[in-house]
Amino acid sequence: MSHYIIETQNLSHEFRRGERVPDGLDLRVPSGSVYGFLGPNGAGKTTTIRLLLGLLRTDGGKIEIFGKEFSKNRISILQQVGALIEQPSLYGHLTGRENLEILRKTYGCDRKRIDQVLEMVSLTSAQRKKAKNYSFGMKQRLAIGLALLNDPALLILDEPTNGLDPGGIIETRELIRDLNAQHGKTIIVSSHLLSEVEKMATHAGIIHKGRLLFQGSLEQLHLLKSKQSAIEIEVSNTKHAADLLGAGFRIKNINGSRIGLEFESKEQVAQMNRILVNGGVEVYQMAVTQNDLENLFIQITSE
Repeated sequence: MSHYIIETQNLSHEFRRGERVPDGLDLRVPSGSVYGFLGPNGAGKTTTIRLLLGLLRTDGGKIEIFGKEFSKNRISILQQVGALIEQPSLYGHLTGRENLEILRKTYGCDRKRIDQVLEMVSLTSAQRKKAKNYSFGMKQRLAIGLALLNDPALLILDEPTNGLDPGGIIETRELIRDLNAQHGKTIIVSSHLLSEVEKMATHAGIIHKGRLLFQGSLEQLHLLKSKQSAIEIEVSNTKHAADLLGAGFRIKNINGSRIGLEFESKEQVAQMNRILVNGGVEVYQMAVTQNDLENLFIQITSE
């Protein structure tokens, strides 16, 4: 079997005449990874996920999951996949346990699996409570529990932290990491938040307007993110600071008492500070400004 649990070749879907999203997507999701599928709203994340699950028809390309061609092995593949797309779909008048019981009968799995899943998503104490009375974070965890009921090898979660409060985001993030590390699940997590994906993913892919701009390990993403990062320095005299630093560093902007410069290493930061102090400029503050997702898009496309 391939090192990749999911591989697509030139995957495409046409919504309107001439508009293809995704457009020629070559996705590579390593087995055992948490794959952060990054992109702004409308980039093609949910459409790609629907294609991977057979909920939309491909207009071009090939999908392989577990080393098998999806179009020829759809049922056997989906029996090993759990998914949560967009908002949780629950029966509000039923308890958390009853929601799981309905799907358990569909799957035909053992009743003991419900207790296992409730423990995994930390809802054992709330299992007799009606789902309509759950907080949004609890509903999200229950929906993930439904996706885990068939003990899938692959879990696909579409924007699982969207709409959650900070506590719910932390709980969901920890659940995803635990499912990967303790239960051996390969997980795809789509998100438009770079900072959130960095806290849970091992690998990432960045999609924009249907095209994959970056794909690789989190270490490679960090390297890309740190490339041409900026440092903002608050000084006593920006004109003099610019004269001192302009010869050796690229100045990005000057705003009031702050001067922004590109840098590539912490040694360069120390060098900047030394030049300014030796040149008689007082340094009040130095702060690194990391690239956000929007800046990453600009950087990647410009390169």
